[in-house]
Amino acid sequence: MKKVVVFTDLDGTLLDYSTYSFEKALPALQLLKERYIPLIISSSKTAKEIMYYREKLDTYHPFISENGGGIFIPKNYFKFKLAYTEYEITEENDYLVIGLGAPYSDLRKALENLRREGFNVRGFGDMNVQEVAEITQISTAEAYMAKERDFDEPFIFEGTEEETIQLFKAITAGGFHCTKGKFFHILGNSDKGKAVSILIDLYAKALGEVTTIALGDSPNDVPMLERVEYPIIVQRPDKTYAVSIDIPNLRSVDGVGAEGWNKAIIELLPDIGK
Repeated sequence: MKKVVVFTDLDGTLLDYSTYSFEKALPALQLLKERYIPLIISSSKTAKEIMYYREKLDTYHPFISENGGGIFIPKNYFKFKLAYTEYEITEENDYLVIGLGAPYSDLRKALENLRREGFNVRGFGDMNVQEVAEITQISTAEAYMAKERDFDEPFIFEGTEEETIQLFKAITAGGFHCTKGKFFHILGNSDKGKAVSILIDLYAKALGEVTTIALGDSPNDVPMLERVEYPIIVQRPDKTYAVSIDIPNLRSVDGVGAEGWNKAIIELLPDIGK
């Protein structure tokens, strides 16, 4: 029997869009625990934010922070030595960290350059804690965690469709990448897909052949969804799906956020991993 591994976005997917609640997903979360299926969080959130939610979810598997910028693996989780020539592996408290993303200081400089070019961009680093709490609708304590960034800078940009296209071109010309979810994000040569692929390889080495599932709701989830056998997209609050997601075998589940997440897992698990 193949081992199943589940990757999931948080905001708007496992967590409802405005309340950040996963209550509607509790039955599916319990099913994963009963079947000992690893739940890998892959989010734009910082490591500290994800650790906060991992504790609430009572799941302690590896996770992917800041849109694929970093992979955090609990020490001794895999019973073999991690070794990569392409990426640096560091130790941070109880984790081994594979760093894929650009340094945060470089991203802040890139935003400054965009402003000089005339783009009205404003990142989390330009805001105080209260401002971040207000625009994200999270608590002040969580906003502190959201500002402690390493590999990705969320920012606000209000422009026309043509201005947005020019913004993306300017970011690419500067050697960086941009994604769009609830906020714009500027990052280096990293994405959720690259991080997911590394973890899939590690799980295959540890468990043998694995079956992979990923759930998301936004364009920045596309690289992750493209790397798994069962890509799933949940509905947004207005009952629509992200229009730019077009992936073979994509399952569009009928349900918003955590409700859709719960439905997708409960319907899919009996048919796979056999």
